[in-house]
Amino acid sequence: MIRPFMQCDVFSTHPTGGNGLAVVLDGTGLSDDQMQAFARWTNLAETTFVCPATDAHADYLLRIFTTARELPFAGHPTLGSAACWLAAGHTPRAAGKITQQCGVGLVTIDLTGDTPAFIAPPTAIAPMPANILSDIAGGLNLDPARILRHAVLDNGPVWHVIEMESASDLTGLDASAITPVPPLSVGLIGAQDAGADTDYEVRMFSMFAELKEDPITGSLNAALAHWMQDQGRADTPYVVAQGTCIGRKGRVHVAQDADKNMRIGGHTSILIRGDVTL
Repeated sequence: MIRPFMQCDVFSTHPTGGNGLAVVLDGTGLSDDQMQAFARWTNLAETTFVCPATDAHADYLLRIFTTARELPFAGHPTLGSAACWLAAGHTPRAAGKITQQCGVGLVTIDLTGDTPAFIAPPTAIAPMPANILSDIAGGLNLDPARILRHAVLDNGPVWHVIEMESASDLTGLDASAITPVPPLSVGLIGAQDAGADTDYEVRMFSMFAELKEDPITGSLNAALAHWMQDQGRADTPYVVAQGTCIGRKGRVHVAQDADKNMRIGGHTSILIRGDVTL
């Protein structure tokens, strides 16, 4: 069956500077195995399938697949799929917002700001066990004396996050010297020096199957935003750079709205439009 298809680049104003996403705009009738097989074939960080919503409040149901598994939620697939859905000529039920149904429930994409932004889903915050912190610090060659904070964050995906003293602690890491740790996802964040064009640098390393660095990670930045909000550090909007060390120019715009929701925004460029046979 021929289905409408787009490929886009998310979280960058520079086409190919962000995180690539494949979007099948009609996933009706596809089995889980067919979706997973196509996601494996695209070999992108994520591939999504837009399906009819089963919740009357949603505009569509989004299925999100990596090359190996389905995710209940992910950030750049949420923004990228919304942009492609709009570009295909669809209109949201409510003006100024899209309501996405996915594995974590309903997620709102706000279309009224300078950049589209999703409302970050709730994040559970827990202490990081000392042995896991030690394994991560050792595997990534982090200086324990420069670790400021750490936690385990769960907003669908589970993130083991560490805040370092400076962005230079992240950009100075040699990825080729990293020793994989137990299968988990690690997020690092560090403040930029004064005068930089962003406020923080973020890096994300996936330790499942093999070591991989993600270019720009919306769900991680959403979890970090809630973590910072919990610490009283998210009152002022901020911009995150991610992908710097792997040749990308990702920018994630984070802001707290009047209702204390954390908005995670970014630009999407649609690079390919066409059809796919599945």
